[in-house]
Parts: sequence; structure tokens; C-alpha cells
Amino acid sequence: MISENKKRIITIDFTRGTSVILMILVHTMLVYGNTHTREETAFGYIINLLGQGAPMFLITMGVSFVQASKQGLMDTSKRALITLAAGYLMNTLKFIVPIVLFGGLPQSFTDAYGMTPGDPANLVFFFLLGDILQLAGITLFILGLIRHFTTNKYVPFILAVIILLVSRELSGLRTGILGLDYLCDLLWSDTFSVYFPFFPWAAFILLGMFFGLWYLEKQRNERFMFGRMLLFGTAFIIVGVSLCLMDYAYHFGDYYHLGPGGTIVLVGINLVLLGLTYQAIKRADPQSTTIRTLAYCSRHVTALYIIQWVLINWGMYIFGFRNQGTWGVLFIMAVITTGTFTLHALKQRLRTTPKVTTTPT
Repeated sequence: MISENKKRIITIDFTRGTSVILMILVHTMLVYGNTHTREETAFGYIINLLGQGAPMFLITMGVSFVQASKQGLMDTSKRALITLAAGYLMNTLKFIVPIVLFGGLPQSFTDAYGMTPGDPANLVFFFLLGDILQLAGITLFILGLIRHFTTNKYVPFILAVIILLVSRELSGLRTGILGLDYLCDLLWSDTFSVYFPFFPWAAFILLGMFFGLWYLEKQRNERFMFGRMLLFGTAFIIVGVSLCLMDYAYHFGDYYHLGPGGTIVLVGINLVLLGLTYQAIKRADPQSTTIRTLAYCSRHVTALYIIQWVLINWGMYIFGFRNQGTWGVLFIMAVITTGTFTLHALKQRLRTTPKVTTTPT
């Protein structure tokens, strides 16, 4: 099912929009929930399970890329630079501005990170923190290069396989050269200075591009694309689980710094979810409130992502860090979600408000 503009795929908007809402919930719980709430309650378990939306966002990003109206190398490079700039702007708004305004981060937060309160190095660390926007910006350059030189769908597929296979071997590699080491961290860090290193997370985007190119090759046949996602996803799950059972530490490690098996498992799970979602909503009314709301979230995912993180981090000065029980977390979730969409609506209104000009008399 393709939405009214004949370009947006409703299943993609539905799943990505859903992941936007879930990410607000899980980020809120991770920052505000105490250990008991996060790790020992059904509520915490469910939110953590539902809130792992990054793989879905990345796969759908790859699918959507091939449908963009401007795919030239210059246009893509410009988008990549804007995305990277948005990532560092988010870091500034999340961390640097409140540090300057409030005289530092909450003590409990710096303790959790093992930092010295007031240390100027904290400013540098948080400004350079690698998040999903840094990953997206770097990968956009690669997608632009691929699209510039070829339309062969197997190029991104093969590149994705290479990236996920070598990710564990490159993990943590550094040169000892200032500046170059930061680039190494963005590419294959094994620490939480970078949450989504290019190796292996770019594989999700490239595999999405593979399916997007296949979709175009089949004259925008959604049934075909999502059917193939189900088949590939099932095979990926079988292979990935088998590898993880052989050596969990190597093949999975931790969620943010995955090995080959863990990457394959998460790709498989999300491909299956996409295929099943298509089957579930293929006859849904595209004008329904639910579909329109999720499509809105999908279209504005970057802005919503930045706003919710800024509100969550600033909220630590009011609600504290990881000291809330279930009811406290639920209340803060409602506050952050409402605040995120309200601020975004105001931002959109300001952008569309016509400028009033006056003529001299």
C-alpha cells in the first residue's frame, strides 16, 4: 500500500512511526527508572523489549532512501552533513547547554558515568558522543556513493554482509593519534562514547537499501518486497541464533556493540516484523487517525528524536536520575511525550507562519 503521494509506503511509516513513540518511552525509563523498575518489573521488561526501535528505524531509513526525490551525490552529501550537524546540535542541547546553565550535570548522573563533576573534559566527551544521527550521517555518504555509481541491489547487500562479518574484529581498534582515534570510535568503537558505531550498525541501513532497490526493480510491488523480507528475516534469525549459541560473547556482546550473530538476529527479527506488519495493515485506511499520526511521526523522526532527548536530559534537573518507581516513570513518560509533540507542533507552526512585511509610508 502506497500513500497518496505514491512514494511513501504506509507499512514503513507505520513501523517507523511506532518506533518513534516507543523510543520516547524506553529512553524515559532508562534515564528515570530505578534499578528495580528497569530490571525487576514486568513493566520495565516490556518497555525494554518494545523499545529497541533502532534496528527498525535504520532498516526503514535504507528502504526510504531509494525513494527520495533527490539522490544525486551532491544532494545526498548535503543531507549527510545536515544529519551530522543535527547530531552535534543535539549533543549541545542535551548536555552542554544545561551544564552551562545549571552549573553541571546532576551528581547521580556523573557518578553513573564515573566522571568528576565540573571537569571540563566532560564537555568535550558529551559534545563528541556518538549517537544514531552520527551513524545516519556517515552512512548517507556511503548510500550516495553507491547510488551514484550503480543501481545493482547486490552492492549494498554484499557491503552489509562484509560490515557485519568484520565488525567484531575491528571493534575497539585505535591508532593512538588524536582526532583519527575519534573517527575510529565512530566507525567501530567498543565503548559507550559511541552508541551506534558504523560497524556493524550501517549493515541495517544497507540491507534496507537492498530491499528498497529490489522494490523499485519490481515496479514498486509491496507484496513482493515484504514477502521477501519475511523469507530473508526467518533465515537470518535461524543463522544468527545458531551463531550466538556457539559463542554469545563474540557474536552478540552488548546491544550497542554487536558481533556478527547478534546483528544477523536483529536484522532478521525486524525484517519479519516488517513483513508481518504489512500483512496486518495492508487493508488499513490510510486516512485513519492512527495511520496519519504514525506517518507524521515517521516524516518528522529526526526532529522528534532530538526534542525528546533534550526534554529527557533537562528533566533530570527536576525529576532526578534513575530514582523513580513505576508510577513516577509513567507520569514522566506522559510529560515527555506531551512535551515532545507540543514543542514540535510549535516548531512546525513557526516554520509555516507567513512573514508580515510592511511598506514604508
